[in-house]
Amino acid sequence: STQSTWGKSSIVLDVKPWDDETDMKKLEESVRAITMDGLHWGASKLVDVAYGVKKLQIMLSIEDDKVGSDDLEDAITGLEDYVQSMDIVVWNKI
Repeated sequence: STQSTWGKSSIVLDVKPWDDETDMKKLEESVRAITMDGLHWGASKLVDVAYGVKKLQIMLSIEDDKVGSDDLEDAITGLEDYVQSMDIVVWNKI
């Protein structure tokens, strides 16, 4: 879906690993290695989910006319060694 509005969005994502054996440092490094014009990674933290599993919660900002949510999701879920799924927690226009 292409967005025709000019502007930026501030986003918080949850990135979930396969299990408690997933190397979360490598998962985060892989996510941060995704580069797109108009994409800027921000702060992140690990959040306990259950049974020793943690998820990566990471902030980012995008320029709406350059980065689409589908492209972002494809890039992150494409990291199949580490990432089971991804959820958008917060999406604010700024």
